[in-house]
Parts: sequence; C-alpha cells; structure tokens
Amino acid sequence: MIIADENIPLAVIEKLRLSHVETYSIFENKRGISDKEIIDFAQHPPKIILTEDKDFGDLVFAYDQKKVSVILLRYHYSDLERI
Repeated sequence: MIIADENIPLAVIEKLRLSHVETYSIFENKRGISDKEIIDFAQHPPKIILTEDKDFGDLVFAYDQKKVSVILLRYHYSDLERI
C-alpha cells in the first residue's frame, strides 16, 4: 500500500487508484497529522510513503525505521500529467 502525504496532488492519487495501486490519502483521511504519525502509521503493516517533503527521508533514518520506504517526488508542475 502507498500512503500519499498531504502534499500529493489528488490527480496523482486518482491515477494510482485507477492503476489498481492501493493508495491511502492523508489529505482525505487524516489531514493535519504530523510526519512522525505518518511514519508510525506506515509501519504496521509496512507501507510506502509517497511525498514531496524531503524531510521524510531524514526522519525515517533518524528514527531508524527499517520497515518504512519513502518515494520522494520532485517535478515541475507542468510535468504533473506525465507522473
């Protein structure tokens, strides 16, 4: 399962879902929770965090979270459709 951080555009989340990728949206379900809470949520069972926030990589390593993976998206807004 992928956990889409609050900063992931809904268009990306919808494309993932249309591609049959199980995607949980923080924006839709748990808006306002902390990054640490997202990391905790991503552990049981292990999930992938999809984010535009570079701090997640640092946090995962700082808290020694071996069960959590992070995909960091970096793109120009005009490339959104290609993502």
